[in-house]
Amino acid sequence: MKKKELISALMDFFHSKPDEVLSLKYIFEQLHLTTHPLKMLCKDILSDMLLDDYITEVEKSKYKLNNHGVEMTGTFQRKSNGKNSFIPEGGGDPIFVAERNSAHAMNNDKVRISFYAKRRGCEAEGEVIEVLERANDTFVGTLEVGSSYAFLVTENRTLANDIFIPKEKLKGGKTGDKAIVKVIEWPDKAKNPIGQVIDILGKAGDNTTEMHAILAEFGLPYVYPSSVEKAADKIPAEISDEEIAKREDFRNVTTFTIDPKDAKDFDDAISIEKTQQGYRLYVHIADVSHYVKEGSPIDQEAFARSTSIYVADRVVPMLPFALSNGICSLNPHVDRCTLSCVMDIDFSGRCLHHEIVPSLIHSNQRCTYAKVNRFLQGDEQAQKEYEEIQELLYAFEACAKLLQARSHDRGTIDFNTKEPKLVLDEEGKCIDVQCRERGFAEQMIEEAMILANVCVAHTLNTCEIPGIYRVHETPDPKKVSHLTMLAHSLGIRTSFYPDSVTTKDMQQFLESIQDPALCDVLSYVALRAMQKARYDANCLGHFGLSLSEYCHFTSPIRRYADLVVHRMLRKYLFLQNKQDKNTDLAKCERQAFYISGKEKDAVNVERQVNDYKRAEYMEDKIGQIFKGNIVSVHNFGFFVELPNTVEGLVPIHSLDDYFDFDEVASRLISQDRKKVYTIGQKVKVVCESVDKLKGQVSFVLK
Repeated sequence: MKKKELISALMDFFHSKPDEVLSLKYIFEQLHLTTHPLKMLCKDILSDMLLDDYITEVEKSKYKLNNHGVEMTGTFQRKSNGKNSFIPEGGGDPIFVAERNSAHAMNNDKVRISFYAKRRGCEAEGEVIEVLERANDTFVGTLEVGSSYAFLVTENRTLANDIFIPKEKLKGGKTGDKAIVKVIEWPDKAKNPIGQVIDILGKAGDNTTEMHAILAEFGLPYVYPSSVEKAADKIPAEISDEEIAKREDFRNVTTFTIDPKDAKDFDDAISIEKTQQGYRLYVHIADVSHYVKEGSPIDQEAFARSTSIYVADRVVPMLPFALSNGICSLNPHVDRCTLSCVMDIDFSGRCLHHEIVPSLIHSNQRCTYAKVNRFLQGDEQAQKEYEEIQELLYAFEACAKLLQARSHDRGTIDFNTKEPKLVLDEEGKCIDVQCRERGFAEQMIEEAMILANVCVAHTLNTCEIPGIYRVHETPDPKKVSHLTMLAHSLGIRTSFYPDSVTTKDMQQFLESIQDPALCDVLSYVALRAMQKARYDANCLGHFGLSLSEYCHFTSPIRRYADLVVHRMLRKYLFLQNKQDKNTDLAKCERQAFYISGKEKDAVNVERQVNDYKRAEYMEDKIGQIFKGNIVSVHNFGFFVELPNTVEGLVPIHSLDDYFDFDEVASRLISQDRKKVYTIGQKVKVVCESVDKLKGQVSFVLK
């Protein structure tokens, strides 16, 4: 036995008997140290462990694990490679927890640990002594069924062990089925946890099965509860005369919607009038709060979901379809209850005055982004189709350009990000990946919605109405510093300091980059330097939009934060209720935190689905040659992005030389300095392999 092996064996032995006093003789016997050299080596190691304060000598030649009694509470983070860690509550450095000391805690469980003395040259180490709260006990994977037992082979990167399933807990599952399994027991000395099947999703590889599996992996719902759907079906669609009397009647104002071609839930509609000073812009938003009462089963389910999720060929809605696609949706040629933000805008793009009112509208026409873009470009067929509202569309275009110019002057950042457009066949298989085009029609709607959100946020803030704001804090100076160093290595100047960068600084920097490929890459790096936008009950401003006040008001069908804002406007602005402010503020704080977490889950799901579908598209492209740009460089290789947003790794071991990694300049340099691979560089690659389930594509250089 070598020294390293004996050290590990001794540590494992002490950890297996944390409360016992172990004699030297007993240690020799239990570890089978029968030779004199091994016994001497053992004594030397024990002496080192004593010096490190890792163990203590209770009596001569009798030792005990040195647990100083320091206990901490925090979050357990499980890794499939066994390098688990503990994150203390309130922050602090991670503490290593070996698998033997994990007490089978799961990823993100709230646990209490006992903190061990730190050995010289080793990281801090702890032992889980109690699992206080389980974060998740369900896993998604593929069943392997034997004659008398079964296993769930998990795809979760945080669980190294397959889950054992007794035959009677299979729920009819067969080999090759995707299933959701709940862990019901994990015996102390067992390698595998024991579970039971909760649901069979279908055959692995089937499109619907895989979409549901990805949703389930993140703990997100993939079916809507029938009881909630039935409750939604009972809500009357008719608008009573009493309700009409409470609202501003805008049914005689020409109104239209502009949405994607395949959209079915219409949150917003537009009306516009020319005035002597400029334009009167109406942004009408579906009044979901009129139909979904706080605390109702529909509301509880909506809050639990917090957001609609748009993946590939389907929508996982926040609200039942009877509401999202039915009585709440601003469909054409029907009366709808709305909240309208009416804004007077001058010819400099400045909002002179705004008013937010409960309203009633009648949408006259449903427009699509593609057709409006063609209309603005002079397409005769589109102009004929939209003949009745053509003057309004031209007015909206002119107004949007004023708003856009003002946004640009303010410093709003355009990160120039590419979005994939997945083209699927009838069975849901991805047959093409394109770069989603964004015309001026999309920008018109965007500018109108941003302005309405600003006006509502201003109302909440100045009137001291509790609510949920959309906040985007200043970037991390370390990440901005990395961006500036990378830019300098590529010969691009920056004129700002990382700890005092403004939105205008970032805007001007990105606009100064001449090379489109470098602009795309540095936009991506700049975006990564930003903080994540989130929800908060406090008005903290929005860095990316260069706004001091901002909230989400315009999409209550698909975002719960917007629904909360609507309710607060109704309670405090329309009904003039001055009570419960502190209670509502505390509630908004809790809701904002929860909603931000659900939004993060939704983003992760959408990203994973996109990766899965892009890999699916590349499955039959193995051996084909592609041109792309290097978008990120690491010590293990570099990622190449194709023009259609498909991304793949060129691993360093596939290169024909030895390379050093220059982290500052994000490049790989061959040892003879003759070959360099750097961010933004154009390369030819061959598709070598595809792992659809992991959403990974591998390239080699051509």
